[in-house]
Amino acid sequence: MEPEFKNMKATQLLHNLGQSIWLDNITRDLLNTGRLESYINELSVTGLTSNPTIFDGAIKNSKAYDADIRKKAAQGSTDEELFFDLALEDLTRAAHLFRDIFDQSNGVDGWVSLEVSPLLAFDSDTTLAAAKQLHARAGCPNLLIKIPGTKEGLLAIEEAIFAGIPVNVTLLFSREQYLASAGAFLRGIERRLDAGLNPNVGSVASVFVSRWDAASANKAPAELKNRLGIAVANRIYKSYRDLLTSSRWERIYNAGARPQRLLWASTGTKDPNASDVLYIKALAAPFTVNTMPEATLKALADHGELGSIMAGDGSDSDEVIGKFADAGIDADKLAAQLQEEGARSFVNSWKDLLSVINSRSTALKAA
Repeated sequence: MEPEFKNMKATQLLHNLGQSIWLDNITRDLLNTGRLESYINELSVTGLTSNPTIFDGAIKNSKAYDADIRKKAAQGSTDEELFFDLALEDLTRAAHLFRDIFDQSNGVDGWVSLEVSPLLAFDSDTTLAAAKQLHARAGCPNLLIKIPGTKEGLLAIEEAIFAGIPVNVTLLFSREQYLASAGAFLRGIERRLDAGLNPNVGSVASVFVSRWDAASANKAPAELKNRLGIAVANRIYKSYRDLLTSSRWERIYNAGARPQRLLWASTGTKDPNASDVLYIKALAAPFTVNTMPEATLKALADHGELGSIMAGDGSDSDEVIGKFADAGIDADKLAAQLQEEGARSFVNSWKDLLSVINSRSTALKAA
C-alpha cells in the first residue's frame, strides 16, 4: 500500500476504489442526532436505502415520531398515509444532506430510496401509479423509488423509467433476475429516446447477497460455508460488466443515458463465526454500490485494509455453484425461493409497521 494511504479508514479506501458506500438504515434519531451527517463527513457515506423492515424498527423503537403521529392521526390520516408522510419527511431530510454529492456527481451518487407498498409487488399497474405519486410528493431529484424485480414488477420498472422516475430495482438474487431487470431499464430508456425524451434517468439494481448463505447454511458441506452468495455475486458482476460494454448499452450512453448501476444489498454478515466484513471485502468493485447496515459500516471503518478488488471475469463462480449443485442445492430454484420469501418478508414487515402506527396513534389520541 502506498504511504499516503496507510492511515486511511477502509471506508475511504473503498470510496477511492470507486465503490459508493450507502447506509442501509434510516431513523429520525439518526437524523436528529447528526449521526447520518457524521457518517457522510467521516465514513464516506454517499447515499442511503430504506425498506419496510427498517421503518418498522425505526418507528417501533423510538418516540421521535410521536408528535407527528399524534398530529396526523388527529387529521384523519389512514395508517398508510401516515406512514408515507413520516417516511417522506425522513427521506427528504436525508436527501438534502446528500444533495451536494448528487450535484457534484451529476446525479451518479447521492441517492436515497423509498419502497412502494410491498402489497403491490404482484400488480404492475398499481405499483407504477404508487411510484409516480411518491416521486411527485417527495419533490426532490435524488429519491429512488424501490420496485421489486419480480416478474410482475418488470413492466412497472420499464414504465417508471419511461416516465422519468428514478428506480431502485430491489429483491434481485440471481444473474437471470438481474438481467431481466436490466432489460426492463434498457427498454424504458430506449423508449424515451424513441419519444425524443432525455434518456438520463437514474437507476440501481439491488442484488441481495448474504441471504444465499443463510438459506444454504445447513445444507452445504463445511468447506463451502458462506461461499454461495459471493459466487452468485461474482457471476452477476461479470454479466454487469458485459452489459456495460454491449453495443445496445453503448448506444444509449452515446445518446446521454447513464448505466443502471449494480448495488450489493444484504451485506451484513449473518454467521457469527465469520468476519463482520466478509461480504464487504469480497464485493469491493469499482462502479458499484454497497449498501451496508450501520453495524457493518462501523466494522468496516475499524479495519485498515480491504484486500483484492473483485474480478470481473466471474472468477470461479460457476465452479463453486457447481459444487453446491453436487451437494443438492439448485441455485435457480433457490433464487426463486429467496425472491418469494423476500417479498413475503417485506409484506409481513409492512403489516406489522401499519399495526405499530395504528396502535401508537390510538394510544397518543387517548393520552
